[in-house]
Amino acid sequence: MPYLSTRDRRQPPERVPFDAVLRDGLAHDGGLYLPAEWPKLSAADLTALRGKSYAEIALRVTTPFLDGIVAPKQWEKMIAEAYADFDDPEIAPLKPLGDGFWLEELFHGPTLAFKDYALQLVGKLFEYVLEERRARVTIIGATSGDTGSAAIAGCSGAALVDIFMLYPKGRISEAQRRQMTTVAAENVHAIAIDGTFDDCQDLVKAMFADAPFRRDLNLSAVNSINWARIMAQIVYYVAAAVALGAPERKVGFTVPTGNFGNVFACQVARRMGVPISEIVIATNRNDILTRFFETGRMTMGTVEASLSPSMDIQVASNFERFYFELKHGDAGAVGEGVAAFRKTGTLPVTEAEWKTARDAFTAARVDDDGTLAEIKATHDATGIVLDPHSAIAVAAAKAKRRDPNLPMVALATAHPAKFPEAVKRAIGKLPEVPERLAQVMRLAERAPSLPNSLAAVEDYVRTYARAAQTAGAAS
Repeated sequence: MPYLSTRDRRQPPERVPFDAVLRDGLAHDGGLYLPAEWPKLSAADLTALRGKSYAEIALRVTTPFLDGIVAPKQWEKMIAEAYADFDDPEIAPLKPLGDGFWLEELFHGPTLAFKDYALQLVGKLFEYVLEERRARVTIIGATSGDTGSAAIAGCSGAALVDIFMLYPKGRISEAQRRQMTTVAAENVHAIAIDGTFDDCQDLVKAMFADAPFRRDLNLSAVNSINWARIMAQIVYYVAAAVALGAPERKVGFTVPTGNFGNVFACQVARRMGVPISEIVIATNRNDILTRFFETGRMTMGTVEASLSPSMDIQVASNFERFYFELKHGDAGAVGEGVAAFRKTGTLPVTEAEWKTARDAFTAARVDDDGTLAEIKATHDATGIVLDPHSAIAVAAAKAKRRDPNLPMVALATAHPAKFPEAVKRAIGKLPEVPERLAQVMRLAERAPSLPNSLAAVEDYVRTYARAAQTAGAAS
């Protein structure tokens, strides 16, 4: 299962092994990696997964993507270890909401957010590959809330990894911030940036584009630009579909998103053969994706703060993978389109490509008032407490489901205790706080702050990254 870059214009394009894809995160030409072909799950394969544990489903779904890098028994052991600390035996339980709507709870991992489902596994993969190659990496990431804490939890204490996570100062919840800034491990650095998430993401991309800096620090990424993240997220779509009757029964999913990574994982599950007939993209007031699917124009707006900060994004980086599909694998057109987007603020898309996109996805926006209303409505009807991101998914599912006979799964991407103020506004009381989060809220923080400056961030990383110190000593 070799991989290709979305921007590799060479004919034939370079085929990259999985371990390099994992290690590099972003291709050296600035593109994102995709498998050269999609592995398939036949009807018989899906039927065979019925009654299997989440770990067993993960083993079957992810193994074809590994390119033989990890021995099967070793991979099985790594998967078991990755999900051992989750607080629900089903790992990603389904809860009925009535009228054919379901909630897939993806907040039972160490940091109480869906990013754990991929990053606990990716952390194990990094350790394995680095030990095999006797290498060290510096992981650079940007987070709008949950990626950072999940990545840090997956990599904390790793001997061959230093992790630097940039987050927008004052634009994430206190719980999200503390899950990063209270980690005392020597290899962990959470940095507040005076700007938006998009500014943080631009800084990360600029560091990867700085060839000497990338080489000296052996940069890698764990954001959803890293294919391994997408690979691990496919699993919970397969697990839910099988539980609800696949392959005989079709299913729909509603995904709250800003960066398009979680949505693209759902698209991959469909490409692999899972009978997914509807995918609804749920956005907040930062609705660049919804506007695209409504109008055919993907044009950047201003990032606005909301009750769902993990979705406060105007540049959906992972859309490039779907854009590659829309361009029928024309890497030159993808590179030109992305460059135009950066220059003009509008991504070039033809009428035919927009119609193809609309056939694949539906989109809906839910503002803060709608978010609070859905938290209250769901709680009144079922007793279930939703966080703001999950509420947006449920509201969008209700608004956009085309087939009333179709089971529609809304993804619950974070525990409500991570957003207590919003929950209290909606239902008049604070959500219960799990002990693992309560402990975090009592710890001291270590929270350096930097300006939105590439030079300042690179200086900081060079100062504290062990890979940079090793490179300096060698020279």
